[in-house]
Amino acid sequence: MNEEKIQKLREILAESKNICVFTGAGISCPSGIPDFRSADGLYNRENKYKYTPEEIISHSFFVSHTDMFYEFYKSAMLYPEAEPNTAHKFFASLENEGKKVTVVTQNIDGLHQLAGSADVIELHGSVHRNYCTKCKKFFPLDYVANSKGIPRCDEDGAIIKPDVVLYEEPLSGNSVFRAINAIEEADTMIVVGTSLVVYPAASYIQYFKGKHLVLINKSATQYDGLAELTFNCDVVKVIEAIADKGET
Repeated sequence: MNEEKIQKLREILAESKNICVFTGAGISCPSGIPDFRSADGLYNRENKYKYTPEEIISHSFFVSHTDMFYEFYKSAMLYPEAEPNTAHKFFASLENEGKKVTVVTQNIDGLHQLAGSADVIELHGSVHRNYCTKCKKFFPLDYVANSKGIPRCDEDGAIIKPDVVLYEEPLSGNSVFRAINAIEEADTMIVVGTSLVVYPAASYIQYFKGKHLVLINKSATQYDGLAELTFNCDVVKVIEAIADKGET
């Protein structure tokens, strides 16, 4: 680990007052949740279906093949035992230093909130919120994960839908507005664990007008040239190096 870069990141964090942390699947990989596009990611795994994962987790597939959607969803996308890792906890801890920290995440796992982050904008929804498609009654993750077959409302028997943004569905206008506002107002933006290829979320980086842009991702991204600092490695290793106070 480059100690000069680590020290620079320490200095950036120390002087920053308004931080936007923009996260993707890579921050949750150390917690045991696979990403989507890496060699070991969800989209590159063999599956028993004649459909691709992208097809299965689409709105039209949810409507037309609800049973198959849930079979895949419950087996491949739900990790109820996952816990926040060092990176989740670190970004939450910055709030204890009196800094304004807004997390804008593409993840649906809820680990930022579990780590203690108070201001989290979930662009793609959350597996922890599920609603009856008829009466809108709320159901937690466990209800869906432990259901047999298609989860149904215990009030009217209607199908329950996860509050996650499926392919073919638009992002929440309110979430987009809040995310862009947080990025525009931040003096530091730290992009973590995302290849920045999923649009429109990946394009939000263009709204950053602050002083420090830091990118942490295992592989290079198209925006690396714009960043003051880039780390092409696991985010937990970067955070552990910061905590070591120079002993890398």
